[in-house]
Formats: sequence, C-alpha cells, structure tokens
Amino acid sequence: MTEDYILGNLDLASISLWLFFIFFVGLVIWIQRENQREGYPLLDEDGSQADAGSVFPNPSDKTFLLPHGRGEYTVPSGQTPERTDIDAKLTRQFDSGGFPFDPVGNPLADGVGPGSWAPRRDEPELDGHGHPKIIPMSGSDHFRVSAGRDPRGLPVVAGDGAIVGKITDMWIDEPEQMVRYLELELDAEYGSGSRLVPITFTRIWGNRVKIRSIFGEHFAGVPTLASSQQITKLEEEKVSAYYGGGTLYASQDRLEPQL
Repeated sequence: MTEDYILGNLDLASISLWLFFIFFVGLVIWIQRENQREGYPLLDEDGSQADAGSVFPNPSDKTFLLPHGRGEYTVPSGQTPERTDIDAKLTRQFDSGGFPFDPVGNPLADGVGPGSWAPRRDEPELDGHGHPKIIPMSGSDHFRVSAGRDPRGLPVVAGDGAIVGKITDMWIDEPEQMVRYLELELDAEYGSGSRLVPITFTRIWGNRVKIRSIFGEHFAGVPTLASSQQITKLEEEKVSAYYGGGTLYASQDRLEPQL
C-alpha cells in the first residue's frame, strides 16, 4: 500500500537547498542592479540609447546622510545625466564608431576629452573633524618643509619656456600630511593674480618650477578660487582638468602621433 504525501520527498535538506538557491538568485539580481548606479542606461558615443542594455532595471536613487550637518544627498544612480552641455562642445568628424570627437570651443576649459571634469559638489572636502582638508600652508602653523627643495619664491616656467610668475605658497592636505597644490602669482602680462596648479603637474628643477602641460598664454584661463583659504571639490575638478586638457591641446603639435 502506498501513501500519497503532499510534500513528496521534501525534507529539511531540500528546504535548505531551495532557500539557498532563492537567496543566491536574489543576491545576484541585487548586485547587478547596484552595479548599474553609474554609466547606465548604456549610451552610444553620440548620446543615443545603446542596443545592448541590461536585463535588470536600474536601481532606485540612493540617499546618503552626510556628516557635519550637511544634510542629505541623493545620488541619481546614473539615470539622470548630471552634465547636459557636453554634446554642444563636441563635434563628430566621422560617422564610424571608435573615432574620437573633437572639441569645438576651448578644450582646456570646456570639460571634454582629457580636460573632463565631474560635477562634484561646490563645497570643500572635510576631514574627520569637519574642517576643510586642503588649506594653504601659510594659514597653518603645524607644517614646515622638512625635506627637498622649498619651491616658494622660485620662478614658474611654462611649457613654451615663458616665465609666468613665481610660487608663493603650498596647499597641503592636513589629514594626509602632503602637498596637493602649489600657488603661483602670475606676472601682469600673463593674467596677474594667483592660480593653483596640482603638484603632480609640476617639476621642481634646481632653481625653477616647470609646468609643461600648458603654455604662457594659457595661464590667465586657469580657473580661480572663490576663497583664498579653501578649495571646493568642484574647483579641484576644474583646476586639474584645465592642466590635463593642456597636456594634449596646448599645442597643435601634441595632436600629432608621437614617437
């Protein structure tokens, strides 16, 4: 005599196996959706929707609670373009895919190509105590140059050999205890006023500071800061991008193949 069982051969081991399988499938789906927070939906080079999309829907926006009384910040998960001015600053020379787009305006300042910048928040990055991380050394009594050549007072030589001014200060990252930027005072013929340059774009050679990425004529266009005592995250992006764009676009010769 055989008896019919509603659950058949289902036992504790089978239940555990099925629960793990369901959990694992859910985990894979969750990870894939989280992976789509940046760069999705996929777009072609001309900005149109790409054919190869994901089988999973984009995740919902994520809201972060910011420290030091800065409120909340909602990340759009890549579903809403944060910069809508890119297309107007680029032109397409070839219809085939894979060819680069050419800038139509000022490639050093328009935020395209090697001079691209991300639209970060226009506020300074803070340390663990809520103070700006990057400040000029002249505004702090806790730091001094203990090794190497102090660049303050040295002339600044541009990529074309022009002497555009001199270094007046160093901007330091207090928590990391390192120099992030050099501040230079421009001569009147090159724009006057102070500008920052990321120290990674400089070379301190003996009695001068060399900045190869841009030429003398370009220094007047280096983005300035709203405050002389701090730099915002957006200003960091734009300053670094300007020198990055000059690495390729400062001269027509740099656009040619290099051997």
